[in-house]
Amino acid sequence: MIQYSIRRFAKNLIPLLGILLFTAFPSSVNAAPLLQDGTTQTTQGSNQYRGEVMDSKTKKPLVFATLSLEGTNISTVTNTEGEFLLKIPKSIQEGNVMISFLGYKTKLVALNQLKEENNKIALEISVTELSEVNISVPQNAEELVRETLNRRGENYFNDPTVMTAFYRETIKKRKRNVSLSEAVVNIYKTPYDSKKRDAVKLYKARKSTDYRKLDTVALKLQGGPFNALFVDIMKYPEYIFATEYISDYVFSFARSTRINDRLIYVVNFEQRADIEDPLYKGKLYIDAENKILTSAIYSLNIIDREKASRLFVRRKPKNASVYPTEVAYRVDYREKNGRWYYGYSNVLLEFKVNWDKKLFNSIYSMTCEMAVTDWEKNIEDDTPKFRDRLKSSIILSDEAIGFSDPDFWGEYNIIEPEKSIESAIKKIQRQLKRSKSAGNGTSIP
Repeated sequence: MIQYSIRRFAKNLIPLLGILLFTAFPSSVNAAPLLQDGTTQTTQGSNQYRGEVMDSKTKKPLVFATLSLEGTNISTVTNTEGEFLLKIPKSIQEGNVMISFLGYKTKLVALNQLKEENNKIALEISVTELSEVNISVPQNAEELVRETLNRRGENYFNDPTVMTAFYRETIKKRKRNVSLSEAVVNIYKTPYDSKKRDAVKLYKARKSTDYRKLDTVALKLQGGPFNALFVDIMKYPEYIFATEYISDYVFSFARSTRINDRLIYVVNFEQRADIEDPLYKGKLYIDAENKILTSAIYSLNIIDREKASRLFVRRKPKNASVYPTEVAYRVDYREKNGRWYYGYSNVLLEFKVNWDKKLFNSIYSMTCEMAVTDWEKNIEDDTPKFRDRLKSSIILSDEAIGFSDPDFWGEYNIIEPEKSIESAIKKIQRQLKRSKSAGNGTSIP
């Protein structure tokens, strides 16, 4: 329960990142589009392309770079090591793969030039001075942000849409992966100028947890896909730029850039010095010509540990103090036929657990991310029945019963797992095969 002292600014915070800590142990993606009857649209196989995206000069991996096949909704995102796995139906033999990353020149690679393995794609930094272009430069950064928010109805999807998305939660203890939950979900997206909230329906889910690496606590993340969905600033501006609180921020221009040959204003924002409650700071990437938010990267002010702890920690052991050390967000938008839509978001929460009478603390990080992999207009404006909708308080790890359908997961693009996670998945799949051969069912509890 958020206490009265922080109610004033709670409505400005993305509210669902809640960690649950227990003292006892409990006993990435191009998903195929769903058909009207709820089944999956399968293909006759696909070609796979693996590789990495990097900076052309430093060779540093570019994390969360987007790869998409032009003229289709097929796309994927690089992982935390800059690696990707892109799956293209064998029926598609020609086309260009577009690789984009904030602040870098977009690159096109012909599909027939990609290899199955070890594709090295280098992107060049794009720098544009405002004086180099003829578009008039806004004099007030805050007014630019307000105008961008006000124009969401004309610049973003204005029809009900059903999106297929891949969602992942990862928990690490220091640098070691200890838990992975993944899901394919359907997002029933309402128009951007509508106050009606989006609905989410779970299609498939799986999980893997090594409880031996979690000390004496098992961690769970409350909110599931809604944590990532509500980072969609243009749909849910009230969680960060509510009309009555936008003046609590100071906005300023940074050096502009180009994305997909579009001039992009980069707007810095941070809370005013006289505001004591924790708000956000970060960068907004706004299309100069049409006033469109194309991406945002920002973090929460967590200097006051006590307030931050009350915001995020729902339950914990009595002999431990828990507080976040970093809370960061990212959202990217994509364009189709002149309209923009939510394409990807990422949330990182890092925190410390200090134990009474213990010399060393525990450091954990929790990451959740979601990528839209396909969409279609929801012509009939259908929505899932109430009993089939995910609740915003969902704990995905409780809903996912092991890696229960390996054949299903094998046919889809994923945001490629880091190697240790990938090894864990393979191990569980081998266990499933042994379980099937032994007649013990198709899932591991």
